[in-house]
Amino acid sequence: MTKLLFVIVVAWFAHAFAAPDVFAQDLVITNARVIVGNGQVIERGAVVVRNGRIASVTAGAASAPGARPLDARGMTVMPGFIDGHRHLIRGPAEAWFKAEAADRMREFLEAGYTTLLEGGGRIPDILELKRRVDSGQLTGPRIITSARADPSEFKTAEDARARVRAIVEAGVEFVKAAITPQAAPQEVAMLAAAAEEARAHGVNLMVHAVSPKAMVAAVKAGATKLVHTPHNGYLRPEEARLVRDAGIENLSTIGFGVPVFGVFNRDNVPTFRDGKPWPSGIIDSAGDGREAGEKAVNGRLLWDNGVTYGFGTDTNYHPRAGLAHELRALNLMFSPLDLVTLMGPSTAAFVDRGNDLGTLEPGKLADMVVLDGNPLEGYWHLLEARVVIKGGEVVVDKRGAR
Repeated sequence: MTKLLFVIVVAWFAHAFAAPDVFAQDLVITNARVIVGNGQVIERGAVVVRNGRIASVTAGAASAPGARPLDARGMTVMPGFIDGHRHLIRGPAEAWFKAEAADRMREFLEAGYTTLLEGGGRIPDILELKRRVDSGQLTGPRIITSARADPSEFKTAEDARARVRAIVEAGVEFVKAAITPQAAPQEVAMLAAAAEEARAHGVNLMVHAVSPKAMVAAVKAGATKLVHTPHNGYLRPEEARLVRDAGIENLSTIGFGVPVFGVFNRDNVPTFRDGKPWPSGIIDSAGDGREAGEKAVNGRLLWDNGVTYGFGTDTNYHPRAGLAHELRALNLMFSPLDLVTLMGPSTAAFVDRGNDLGTLEPGKLADMVVLDGNPLEGYWHLLEARVVIKGGEVVVDKRGAR
């Protein structure tokens, strides 16, 4: 190969794999009910996509010369789903990449997910997953990485700081920390040290705090995100306002305490989210299942007091089953219109992608899901993904299977 040809080939590869939307298409979705995500609903409209981003959203028809047409007659288009707390790689990473990764990523896309924030994975495994998706080696939702810096692991503040630095230097995007429901003074001190170090590096510290006491302690220690709706008791309005006033986004994960059916067995036997018996298997529980009610009520209280409240499943089983389970729990306290906001702009804010994701507005990434039916009539229609578009690329098209 001549030197010039070598330079051309290298330049082509650099261009091809420089960004996740290299396979973007010019599209025009027509005849769709368009749920924009900002409160606007167009009963029959069109969405034009150019170079992987939304060019226009209009009522009626749209002029889009050269764009691939996609007729969504009788269907609804809305922003692609985001899970802000999902566990992805199970077991040894090498075996998972070889035997499972392609199928698992495809399942996420088929469920309607276009973005996933990994809920505290192993380095370098999560970085390798992100690399493979970004390069096109794996077809799947875009991956946002996080890694653990749990206060219980540290004896000194410097230990906590060093762990945060190691996460940042590895290129991981979020730091995740878990504190116990009791929020002991030592672990809160370690959490504060980790939070201070994370702020110094301009990265988010998201905290797994599952009790009202732990939530308040995490806020005061400097957390920037909360990955659980608290249980182990009911929140007071002033505690919800503490979260709001700190500008901290909170994820739902309220399915945590609700019995799971049809995932770990087919015998109509309720289980916890890992297959253990319900309610005795619920982690940090009272043993009687009250967490299901506490999370639901606390979630609504946070929402009503102005907290930006997003969507997260905190699961590791089949994506559609996890989606259905979390939506079923949320349906107890949130309207279908609430769910659009919760799953769209609120979750985009949690993952720090509000400028690119969460609503169907011009300039944003063309991440969309086309659904049978109207999700504003019931959450179950959110389980009916037919077409999924990520960054302008049609990655799932099951219209022929309706």
